Amino acid sequence: MSFSRKIKLGLILHGVGRTWDDWRHPDRDVHASTSYPFYLHQTRLAEEGKFDLVFVADSLSINEKSSPHYLNRFEPITILSALAGATRHIGLVGTVTVSYSEPFNVARQFASLDHISGGRAGWNVVTSWLGETAANFSRDKHPEHAERYRIAAEHLDVVQGLWDSWEDDALVGDKQSGTFIDPAKLHRLDHRGKYFQVRGPLNIRRSLQGQPVIFQAGASDTGRNFAAQSAEVIFTIPQNLEEAQEFYSDVKLRARNAGRGENLPCVLTGINPVVGLTPQDAEARYQELASLGSLETGLGMISRMFNDHDFSQYDLDGSFPDVEVLGRDSSQSNSQRILKAVRAGNLTLRQIAEQIATPRSEFLGAPDEIADRLQYWFENEAADGFIFFETLPGQLEIFVRHVVPRLQERGLFRNDYTHNTLRENLGLDIPVNRYRAQRFARSSA
Repeated sequence: MSFSRKIKLGLILHGVGRTWDDWRHPDRDVHASTSYPFYLHQTRLAEEGKFDLVFVADSLSINEKSSPHYLNRFEPITILSALAGATRHIGLVGTVTVSYSEPFNVARQFASLDHISGGRAGWNVVTSWLGETAANFSRDKHPEHAERYRIAAEHLDVVQGLWDSWEDDALVGDKQSGTFIDPAKLHRLDHRGKYFQVRGPLNIRRSLQGQPVIFQAGASDTGRNFAAQSAEVIFTIPQNLEEAQEFYSDVKLRARNAGRGENLPCVLTGINPVVGLTPQDAEARYQELASLGSLETGLGMISRMFNDHDFSQYDLDGSFPDVEVLGRDSSQSNSQRILKAVRAGNLTLRQIAEQIATPRSEFLGAPDEIADRLQYWFENEAADGFIFFETLPGQLEIFVRHVVPRLQERGLFRNDYTHNTLRENLGLDIPVNRYRAQRFARSSA
């Protein structure tokens, strides 16, 4: 199977919002990040819009200055399993870190979600950048940046090996003979590596899509290499078209150099659209969003990129502090992006914080304008699709009712789901079980 040239769409389920101030909107439920009815409503609305997937992000460390959604939110596998039983088509993608999880548990959790959903699960593989996470897992030190990706490579290899424990026809279920499984088709992994020792086999069989879809969001040089070699879908948040095109061409080239298929990985770009029924309505909605912004949001976002460093100790109108070293083992790509903007504009801490707090999205306008912009990015190799962040209450519904039909009219987006699994709807091949492949190779020799 190969990617059809249709835009892919995902929705990030972000509860009370992505900034420090979104929760203050008069129509926002302050309990949204732990509200199953809210998540179910959004997921069903996205499914009505024929979105490919919903996406639940996660992290494992907070402090009193973390954003409201980070402070109080669902664990991904739990909420996605609940949503699986209430939906039929939409993919269910969750974040689980490799730095603070055991491969056997991760393999079992996502395989279970895949069965519950009928083959709609995806795993967003992350390494965790916040150093204080270690203190929540009985560890003295957080792994440094390069080591986290070495852990990730081995962790993912083990998980995928465990998912192949059962060949597709290993479960016989012959009541007459009393044969439940074919033992020759149930395999131990017997992995012994630097970070993990895992025997196997996994205690759950393969699902309809063979294996959950692998997502990844690393944007540093190391992260790009890992994604190009291992991910089937990459999630990225560029600041503009040029940055999106650079990322897109770079990861596609790295993937080709790694010997992967022409269309792998699929690149989904995060967008924060502000859609109005008219241009004037869109501008009014943006001003409504901007009125919620504060210096606290900007400083909070900067802090998170620099390992939750406290920036309130510095003179807001002085030079940006020398904190580059803090970003190297944190969110490396995002911290470098902030430093680049600071240096280019000789910005103070206050100026960069204000700039980050209320950015003016390129995706701002009436439905036709938004559709035009999405089409331009898609056709000019900036993205294979988009992950939608809801900026204001009601924006998802406007997007589904008014933007999606325009994309469908232009032949850029599906009119209905054509397959049952996430993998197939994304145009991805179902991976052949490694033991079956070995058996076939031996019989053909």
